[in-house]
Amino acid sequence: MFLTRVVFAAALLLVGASSVQAMDLSPDAVKIEDDAIEVSLTGKEGDPAAGRKYFANRKLGNCLACHANKEMSEHLFHGEVGPPLDGVAERYTPEELRAIVVNSKAVFGPETVMPGFYSLDVGKDVRKDLVGKTILTAEEVESIVAYLVTLK
Repeated sequence: MFLTRVVFAAALLLVGASSVQAMDLSPDAVKIEDDAIEVSLTGKEGDPAAGRKYFANRKLGNCLACHANKEMSEHLFHGEVGPPLDGVAERYTPEELRAIVVNSKAVFGPETVMPGFYSLDVGKDVRKDLVGKTILTAEEVESIVAYLVTLK
């Protein structure tokens, strides 16, 4: 009986520890310092393959609406509003890329047209279904950052 309780208690501790690690940093807890976010929003690295999909998904990141990206030449209609993202990993660190994706207005200033994808401070003219919500989840941000890091 004692051994069963010990095993049960250990299992509870493991479940509790894994659920703490799985918690995302809330948008209002994210701190941008020196145009960078040093820590992962999820506590782990993102998945570059998933990030590539989110990057191109017109209902998620929709990054191609504003940015050209030669690595995604199979997609049509790359935008020209933002800078091309070819070689972006050579221009910015992963921490800087995370800050740009999370809240570009905090990095580039309030006049940038790029939205804050993991910020509740998204500016004016927000789609009604996004008021009080982030555009991307913490996992989606981390995966997009992991993908951007591959663009050298």
